[in-house]
Amino acid sequence: MSEPVAKEHRTVSRVTGILESVARQGGARMHELAEALDAPKSSVFGLVKGLVSTGYLTEERGVYRLGPALGSLLSPSAPDVIEAATPSLEALRDEFGETAMLGTAVGDSLIYIAAAESQQLIRYSAPLRTRRPLYPPSAGKVILACRSARRRDSYLDAVLPSAVERKAARDELARVWADGVAFNRGETLPDVSAAARPILVRGEVRGVIAVAGPTSRILDRLPAVARALTGAVESAAVRLSV
Repeated sequence: MSEPVAKEHRTVSRVTGILESVARQGGARMHELAEALDAPKSSVFGLVKGLVSTGYLTEERGVYRLGPALGSLLSPSAPDVIEAATPSLEALRDEFGETAMLGTAVGDSLIYIAAAESQQLIRYSAPLRTRRPLYPPSAGKVILACRSARRRDSYLDAVLPSAVERKAARDELARVWADGVAFNRGETLPDVSAAARPILVRGEVRGVIAVAGPTSRILDRLPAVARALTGAVESAAVRLSV
């Protein structure tokens, strides 16, 4: 049986958008949520009140925050992927002087959940817990390359307008799958380039580690970054397997 292709549902997207906005801001008022979702306040009101009634949000003096019900959905990991990846992020940051990040997939989006930031004055700084496209960021390419062909092609069909672009992307992702590493040479932002590899535990992608920096400084070093990432993701995988 073929894998069904996930499609966006407006109500579901609004509910998750509410939770993500509250989490990102540490709390939000009704009008702020309506603005973040670009939705009528009347529509957001019912969803927010429903989330409060089921314990996924709490409300105090008009400010909504994440509620205790979310904790019941979070399965403990031993150790957590962020804890397992942090030593690798810091080692990469220290070796190359550039920002190292831990990314994960949330639906059809890439989110960075941890980072060891470069100490250089001019550096790449990725906002954490903010959705970004899977393509063309290097970490997103890794995630796409590890997905089924049907799901990967469905995503590319949705985000790339031309058949030529889609074929080029599929060819690139095939190389990422074969080599285990993805590159972004100024494709998202001309001034930023990066390399990324997956953290694999028993064949499952538990996260992606990427190193990014100003193109003028890191472009020629990407092969060396790719080699260093091999040990970094292996070390993180070992810590996750304990």
